[in-house]
Amino acid sequence: MRTKQAGTLARRTILGGLVAAAAAFAPLGASAEEVVNVYTTREPALAKPVFDAFTEKTGVKVNTVFVKEGLAERVKAEGAASPADVLMTVDIGNLLDLVDQGVTQNVKSEVLEKAIPANLRGANGEWFAVSMRGRVVYASKDRVKLTAITYEDLAKPEWKGKICIRSGKHPYNTALIAAYIAHHGEAKAEEWLKGLKANLARKPAGGDRENARDILGDICDLGVANSYYVGLMRSGKGGPEQEKWAEAINVILPTFEGGGTNVNVSGASVAKNAPNQANALKLMEFLVSHEAQDVYARANFEYPVVAGSTVDPIIAAFGPLKIDNLDIAKIGQYRKAAADLVDKVGFDN
Repeated sequence: MRTKQAGTLARRTILGGLVAAAAAFAPLGASAEEVVNVYTTREPALAKPVFDAFTEKTGVKVNTVFVKEGLAERVKAEGAASPADVLMTVDIGNLLDLVDQGVTQNVKSEVLEKAIPANLRGANGEWFAVSMRGRVVYASKDRVKLTAITYEDLAKPEWKGKICIRSGKHPYNTALIAAYIAHHGEAKAEEWLKGLKANLARKPAGGDRENARDILGDICDLGVANSYYVGLMRSGKGGPEQEKWAEAINVILPTFEGGGTNVNVSGASVAKNAPNQANALKLMEFLVSHEAQDVYARANFEYPVVAGSTVDPIIAAFGPLKIDNLDIAKIGQYRKAAADLVDKVGFDN
């Protein structure tokens, strides 16, 4: 049984950790240095070029804290003492979790609202997309001559034993299945998921890049994967072996029937108790400038969310991206239903 003394010690340990976290951002001495504190679930190095450009332009220093898991829970635990100004994460589900946990604040900004389409931001300014990645199809250069495909096509019998994909429970695929539900309803989504499962060349496993590897290895002809991984492979950032994987595939931008290509987002919110609220908004607005969008696209091979921004040549070579017209927040509402369907049809088994 846990003793009263042990419980007290545990509480003191947690409080001590939170105080230490806040102190790490406290100004030393009489310094009045302008700062903005960013909690991010992505490696800070990925956004460093953008943050450096922001500091050079504004003089505001960006402090980053990498929070691999439990971002919402951490900020909620820190409460009013949290030093977090901006929260950055990947996947619409994670963005909606921040809102649901009550750790964001509504932002009113003409700059953000003008730059970001309504279906890529919270209705009340709770979150804003800053970049996108498409859920695309990798196709064998040698064995597949298609130039277009729909997501619905992936369940057709002609692809039996020819498709590779990672776990259906991974957020990338949960979001795609949720989008299918939003388009066609749960019953048709279940039928589609059963058809897709019947077409798998192997059990869902690995990451998206392994789909390209297995296409090269003649295990499958098609893979369902994210667009930006192709940039990582073809640029050489993944090493020479992954360059060979990427050489084996063409990329098709699939669409829903009557819709467009499913996209997921990286996004940001202003923290509920942001101590540097003005600088937080300043950074958010900088993130949707053409300067920042261009830098971010080059660094991470993602699609910009702002029209007219530069797409990396590797990604641009896939052809024009027609973004699905569904409100991405609506897709997020079907995440649990999507995960339940994965279990119901035994997709990962």
